[in-house]
Amino acid sequence: MDVNQVLEGTLSPDASTRQYAEQQLSQAAEVDFSGYLITLAQALANEEAQPHIRTAAGIALKNAFSAREYARLREVQQRWTQQIDPTVKKSVKGLALQTLGSKDARAGQSAGQFIASIAVIEIPRREWPELMPTLVTNVGEGDVNLKQASLITIGYICESEDAVLRESLVQESNAILTAVVAGARKEEESLEVRNAAITALSDCLEFVRTNFDNEGERNYIMQVVCEATQSGDSRIEAGAYGCLNRIMGLYYDKMKFYMEKALYGLTIIGMKNEEEDVAKLAVEFWCTVCEEEIAIEDDNSLAQSEGSSEMREHFSFARLAAREVIPALLELLTKQDEDAGDEDYNVSRAAYQCLQLFAQSVGGEILQSVLNFVERNLKDSDWHKRDAAVSAFGAVMEGPDEKMLDPIIKQALPLLLERMHDDVVQVQDSAAYALGRICENVSEAIDPHQQLPGLIEALFGGLASNPKMAGSCCWALMNLADRFAGEPGCQENPLSPHFQGSVTALLTVTERPEADNQLRMAAYEVLNTFVTNSANDSLPVVAKLSNVVLERLENTIPMQQQIVSVEDRITLEEVQTSLTSGILSIIQRLEAEIKPQADRIMQVLLRILSTVGPKSSVPDTVFAAVGALSNALEDDFVKYMDSFVPFLYNALGNQDEPGLCAMAIGLVSDITRSLGERSQPFCDSFMNYLLNNLRSTSLSNQFKPAILQCFGDIAQAIGPHFETYLSVVAQVLQQAANVTVSPEGAYDMLDYVVSLREGIMDAWGGIVLAMKQGKAEVLTPYVESMFHLINIVAQDHNRSEALLRSTMGVIGDLADTFPHGEYVNYYRNEWLTQLIKETRSNREFQSRTVETARWAREQVKHQTASVQGVQMS
Repeated sequence: MDVNQVLEGTLSPDASTRQYAEQQLSQAAEVDFSGYLITLAQALANEEAQPHIRTAAGIALKNAFSAREYARLREVQQRWTQQIDPTVKKSVKGLALQTLGSKDARAGQSAGQFIASIAVIEIPRREWPELMPTLVTNVGEGDVNLKQASLITIGYICESEDAVLRESLVQESNAILTAVVAGARKEEESLEVRNAAITALSDCLEFVRTNFDNEGERNYIMQVVCEATQSGDSRIEAGAYGCLNRIMGLYYDKMKFYMEKALYGLTIIGMKNEEEDVAKLAVEFWCTVCEEEIAIEDDNSLAQSEGSSEMREHFSFARLAAREVIPALLELLTKQDEDAGDEDYNVSRAAYQCLQLFAQSVGGEILQSVLNFVERNLKDSDWHKRDAAVSAFGAVMEGPDEKMLDPIIKQALPLLLERMHDDVVQVQDSAAYALGRICENVSEAIDPHQQLPGLIEALFGGLASNPKMAGSCCWALMNLADRFAGEPGCQENPLSPHFQGSVTALLTVTERPEADNQLRMAAYEVLNTFVTNSANDSLPVVAKLSNVVLERLENTIPMQQQIVSVEDRITLEEVQTSLTSGILSIIQRLEAEIKPQADRIMQVLLRILSTVGPKSSVPDTVFAAVGALSNALEDDFVKYMDSFVPFLYNALGNQDEPGLCAMAIGLVSDITRSLGERSQPFCDSFMNYLLNNLRSTSLSNQFKPAILQCFGDIAQAIGPHFETYLSVVAQVLQQAANVTVSPEGAYDMLDYVVSLREGIMDAWGGIVLAMKQGKAEVLTPYVESMFHLINIVAQDHNRSEALLRSTMGVIGDLADTFPHGEYVNYYRNEWLTQLIKETRSNREFQSRTVETARWAREQVKHQTASVQGVQMS
């Protein structure tokens, strides 16, 4: 194999050439992995080779130890630890370190990526102790190329997401900091080196907490970063402001001195920098300040409500700086880029986001400055200023007291509606978005009789006038529908007079020939929101709408035969998903009144399931609609089961599509609850699929709570017939109850254990209710297991309201199932009484949780009283 030729092939624009070259590399790695690594490392280090060949060699080396999937990543890393001789490792690593000093900067960077991929493996095992000292020496004594590549390598290592490596890097903090601070100092002559050092410093800040706790070291780090903001090189300045953002997020509690001495002034200067990247990151510094202070207020409020005296210190940086920062942000709002796409993040959008956060953090104190700006610019001849005025008004609609905003909105609303007819579409779009912000946060300020009609008319007018406004108008209309829905089940609401016209307008938008698919999807989403929030007097319109939506959905089925490209398939799937979501909303709103349409609905949904291809997103929505229909029809849904259940079985067994499998598990719960005992003929298959999924190594642990909860739903549906499955399910529940995590464990694991216990408790709850009528004795072997789990919940303060509610249900149901005191000794435990009391007296819990706890307490009282009565007699 000519390695240079193969490596050149991996960079070919021709797909077949590139694929063949990649296959050759894979085969070479399989035949002789050690030889493969040495050959590539020599190609990377070869100063005579062409630059692109060396880069390709570095990429191939890195890819040899990279993988997206965790299991595969561990597998390729084990090849290094278990299959490669130490002398080969030393040679390959030596060649990579040698390449850091190459005059070819790209080769040096490729070497850095490879070194980082090996560092992930070896640093946690303490198998490359000389790596960090070598990189530090390179930065201190090497030439410009070696310094730069070594700093970039440190950055690659520090930005790794490998949790074990990140933990190990804390031990390397002194070496890392020595290198990056040395490279970032103003005394460093090379701007390239300084830029690489600032980038690496940003990546390593999380690991240097011990150094940051030391005042002397902290002062020096801050001095170096602050000096870098004034370097004169926009890359370094942007990187320095990025460092300040991270420092504020990580070390807020240590920033008071630096804010007073330097950071207020430096960031204002940065926000006025003509280089957009610098200005954006200076603005984002204040975003970070506001986010931290909002989080501190939330944490302190929570601590206070829990009776804790541990409060985080709040320095009010945003409040103290508002007088200077707000005018700078308002000025930046006028720097819009009229050619920017929806996803482009420029300095104007950064300023808007920051203004929003200031309003949330500081509240009404910034209102007057903003209103003065709005008043000056709302009718300016320059559209940039008009747009900035409208945007600024919308940005401060969350945070200040609603009573303060109410008169301001009433006065401003006519002016905002005028801007919906501005000559410039950007201003129109910003006006629609500002109206959406008002509807979202301060809808009470809108008079439903005087102002709502004009608001609806303006938003629908904007939706029809220009596709660029579609997103903002649709979002505003959805907020409007949510806020003016009234109480659930109300006879009429403020939307009622406008409902028919709104439906007609939305259907018209979706049929416009010039409308792109994005606009159609947005309009259907608004339509669904209006249906969901419709009052009872609008239900006849909803019923008629079902015919229109069903007809459109039926018309999409022949289109499967017309697909000629991936884009065609995506467009069709988006349309089918939107229309099926519409059917779902209609079913949920009409409930039992959907019955006349049920046959037609199921017919079209089954046809869609029969025609969609693999990996399609449409079945997820179809399953949701089927679940809603089963809830609406209850046991009448049974007539569709023979036709539908094959699709459900396929989805339950489809572990290659976890999302669809998860939907199917939830749908089993919906259907069994709806059908009750009539679901029994299908339960053998349901249980087999669920148990197989529970044992599967392909599905993540996150499936287990839903499966366990599904067992409870099946039990409750088929009652005593569940005895067939009881011994197997009980064994699963007992094993799952033993899964624990220490209080210091990862948050996701703590959450998982709570969810798992919720699923176990829901399963036991369904099983107890199932056996209560005539089969109570079969529960006897499992009562101890149930109380064991209840005791675990009582002792572990890592628990949710849902878990406690389910626990209260099991406590009460068991007592009610065995009313003669058979298990009174369990009910006399002080910990159980205390658990019920804590749940019953928690003021933050929903009323149904508190009521369940009260009911459980009464059942426990009956349990203990019945035994006392027997003893006295």
